[in-house]
Amino acid sequence: MQLKHPKLTLAVISLSYLMLTVDLSIAVTALPLIQKDLGFSTASLSWIQNAYTLTFGGLLLLGSRIGDLFGRRRMYVWGLLFFMLASVVVVISPNAEIMILGRVLQGLGAAILGPSSLALLSTSFPDQPQRGKAMAIYGSITGIGPTLGLVLGGLIAEIWDWRWAFLINVPIGTVLMFASHRYLNETAKQKVKVDVWGAIFSTVGMGSVVYALIRSAEFGWNDSLVWSFLIFGLLTLVGFVLVEKRIAAPLVPLRLFKSRQRSGANLARALFVGSMAVYWFYTSQYLQIAKGMNPLETGLAFLPMTLASFGIAFFVPRLSARFGDTPFLAGGLITVAAGTLWLSQLTPNGSYFLEVALPMLLIGIGQGASTIRLTSAGVAGVAPADAGAASGLVTMHVQLGQPLFLSIMITIASLVPVAGLAANQVIAHQANAAIFGGGILCLIALAVVLIFVLPKKHVED
Repeated sequence: MQLKHPKLTLAVISLSYLMLTVDLSIAVTALPLIQKDLGFSTASLSWIQNAYTLTFGGLLLLGSRIGDLFGRRRMYVWGLLFFMLASVVVVISPNAEIMILGRVLQGLGAAILGPSSLALLSTSFPDQPQRGKAMAIYGSITGIGPTLGLVLGGLIAEIWDWRWAFLINVPIGTVLMFASHRYLNETAKQKVKVDVWGAIFSTVGMGSVVYALIRSAEFGWNDSLVWSFLIFGLLTLVGFVLVEKRIAAPLVPLRLFKSRQRSGANLARALFVGSMAVYWFYTSQYLQIAKGMNPLETGLAFLPMTLASFGIAFFVPRLSARFGDTPFLAGGLITVAAGTLWLSQLTPNGSYFLEVALPMLLIGIGQGASTIRLTSAGVAGVAPADAGAASGLVTMHVQLGQPLFLSIMITIASLVPVAGLAANQVIAHQANAAIFGGGILCLIALAVVLIFVLPKKHVED
């Protein structure tokens, strides 16, 4: 069906996805305030992000199937509504447990809304060059949204209260709900079976593994529950693979993993976003605890990365068509790794410009250059029948890579000896260990790209 207002259609779809990605990080700059208000422990504080990303990633493919079954626009609207109501739960949360519940519910709404928005983008812009431009904008949001969330979260927390950072989802979502009926076309319903067991196994398995890693940071590896959840999670993930092999309509068709290029791109993406999650989590706390910044100042301190990432992202599609993917995939990851390793040399009383701003600039340039190309590589050469599942698989790696690798680096940081040190020294030492680990993740991602992704020519849809 011909679009009457293609620019407004793209705006509605992009804004909804931006809202989801902003909520990945909008609480990061307010973490010390939330910890004080709701009684989070230092280790459990990461669940403010992990509860959202794990549910989002674990149920995303199920949300995609539901959209096939009932229609994408209808599920887009229901996803928006659920996401708004879950945001209200976060706003009124009186303690840590209720806030985590709200974040889980937000992740459920996002798992319905996210794949519906991507599918609507594909059906609304099926032809080039409009499709390429639309995908470039959509892909750039993955990198821009979380960094924008850092700035907005700090601004809102300082001027009003951290709860308002989640309340703004309600008016934005309401506008998008009404706009969707005017500017989005409904997709055809398909008769597909919903792989509920696959969704349960993947979400429970990943959640158990991540919980075990986070608990180990607080209680140590001698804790029996750490090993219980770790073993249970790994066995559940094995069960997930067995379910996917036997079911007629799996959430993740295992044939998608036969492509070394796509599998390599998805693995690199998971490593990359895990590195970014570590960077956001620890840099925010370092700026507030060691440098004494308030949430607003902390958010503004991330501007070098935000502006650099935003500035370069829109030039990548045009330049990569001319120079190829290598400068942006390999060069971007090298730049991010260099910036991250530089950032891992923080000192309690060091210079913001030399120790934080300049490394952030490198990270932003590298992120803006590599994110879109990693997305394209993750869906390159996919058959039309598998396009939805492949797109969901890309997003799933993004959402699950963050909590998994963040929890691993939190565990590593907890092993740093800090006895007798002041608070500003403790956060500097722990941040350096975790962020250095994030830099190593980027280097591993680079190796994966060089070995599995770049040797093959990309095939665009």
